[in-house]
Amino acid sequence: MRAAELIQRKRDGEELSPDELREFVLAYVRDEVPDYQMSAFCMAVFFRGLSVAETHALTEAMVASGESIDLSPLGRRVVDKHSTGGVGDKASIVIGPIVAACGVPFAKMSGRGLGHTGGTLDKLESIPGMRIELSHDEFIRQVQEVGMAIVGQTADLVPADKRLYALRDVTATVDNVSLIASSIMSKKIAAGADAIVLDVKVGDGAFMKTLDAARELAQAMIDLGREAGRDVVCELTDMDQPLGRAVGNALEIREAVETLNGTGPPDVRELVLSAVGHLLALSDLDVGVEEGYRRAEAAVASGAALERYERWIEAQGGDPSMAALPTAPVVRDASAAEAGFVQRIATTDVGLASLRLGAGRTTKDEDIDHAVGLICRAKRGDRVAQGGTLAEVHARDEASAERAVAEVEACYTIGAESPEPRPIVLDVLR
Repeated sequence: MRAAELIQRKRDGEELSPDELREFVLAYVRDEVPDYQMSAFCMAVFFRGLSVAETHALTEAMVASGESIDLSPLGRRVVDKHSTGGVGDKASIVIGPIVAACGVPFAKMSGRGLGHTGGTLDKLESIPGMRIELSHDEFIRQVQEVGMAIVGQTADLVPADKRLYALRDVTATVDNVSLIASSIMSKKIAAGADAIVLDVKVGDGAFMKTLDAARELAQAMIDLGREAGRDVVCELTDMDQPLGRAVGNALEIREAVETLNGTGPPDVRELVLSAVGHLLALSDLDVGVEEGYRRAEAAVASGAALERYERWIEAQGGDPSMAALPTAPVVRDASAAEAGFVQRIATTDVGLASLRLGAGRTTKDEDIDHAVGLICRAKRGDRVAQGGTLAEVHARDEASAERAVAEVEACYTIGAESPEPRPIVLDVLR
């Protein structure tokens, strides 16, 4: 294989064979292809795209670059859920316990946040004592005993994707549907679940800004899953405002527990119940989506979902008590400059305001402050009085609180008319 020849052919719009793509990716993992050549290849793909066959081949090559997890010892159909990332997205922390309480094994390997979107692992690490690094054997045993586990991705799971994503991040080649789809699905396939619900976020706070772009990505991921023998459902969900009210790690854990208690925000509740309905329909329970939704509601109402959450957290060494979560020493209100209805919330900017408080990171090695963040008291369509509270800022000190208050106030657009309501689930693709 001559790397330069493959790059030239892709640059010129030719289609590469599965064997060529596989050898190119595996040679990169073996350090036989340098970063500068892989960067050139990614740029060629960015402009020329990949065919369906090439996207499948790239995904298979990335899965083959490391180990895959065999969940067959569980003897059940195992389900998983993935989100493309958004602001205030704590859904997995709620979905897992409900699915497990309904008797379906839920096994998820998750990631950290980078940029304006938060990561599930960062939220979980705000829980004192919580272990997010488990061996494969520990992972499988916990799913067997507790019904669920959410852990960090191990270094030997799809190492090609880890290297390739870091390279794409610094070479402006992230925004390509084939590369995004293969990145997500290679990890999901290698993680071993039989069925996956994908939450593809759409809007200002999401990677995909339009429904058409989200549908294209969703269909590509469904096709990759089907090719690998996985059942995949994609929900396209609204990210033109933060999900729920809490943005920030410990604050989102509190809101997740409130949702498991049945008292969480309506949009979080609806997104979670819809996702669980699809996950149960994909399981071996032999139920439809509507019955899955009903069982999810019952698991929350009975307290079974909250009890399963507590068992899960304790199994991974954490303290599930809300009193154990860290709290920020400074809390200040962001206020409305005028009366009216919330027309729009600049969701990416809300995420960035939380990040600058210390709740997120701009580089993968940065430490984060689990206590800080925001609570959006006013959401799209809410009426606010002049001087009324739009959001709470939870900060480490007065200076960062003052800066964040100004940033958050600038995120809100207030108008005389109430905007048209919009559902949280915009579309479902199978």
